[in-house]
Amino acid sequence: MELFLNMAKLKMIHVPYKGVAPAITDVIAGHVPMVAANILTLLPHIRSGRVRAYAVTSEGRSGAAPDIPTIAEAGFPGYEAVQWFGLLAPAGTPRDIVAKLHGAVVQALQDPGVRKRFTNDGAEPAPSSSPEAFGKFIQSEVTKWAAVAKEAGIKPE
Repeated sequence: MELFLNMAKLKMIHVPYKGVAPAITDVIAGHVPMVAANILTLLPHIRSGRVRAYAVTSEGRSGAAPDIPTIAEAGFPGYEAVQWFGLLAPAGTPRDIVAKLHGAVVQALQDPGVRKRFTNDGAEPAPSSSPEAFGKFIQSEVTKWAAVAKEAGIKPE
């Protein structure tokens, strides 16, 4: 979010919450003007009309809400911030076990019913091609967000 605020030349006060639910409640009630949250959490409120979505932060539009433009389409090219989920195993887990888990996840995410459920909820199933590729993705995310944090003056704990 900090990167977007810098790109948009916006000045805002961060209001810390102990979770996204109270933040959304305060947006709906008009106590705070906006929230940046996962579309999965906001989609029911967007569909009901209680919250207005201005843009999604992904590179492409959401399959669950294709009428919401991307940040790039809204005039801020180069900005992308997405929430992702993955399965991790303890270091030292045997390679064959990791491969078996990866294969089962990939297979599950190829099931049309599973894909439809994820997509309807605002998630975009995108299994990695291998456990190693997922590890590289995680490292690229750490590098990306460490640079954003450094630019924002946030020091690692």
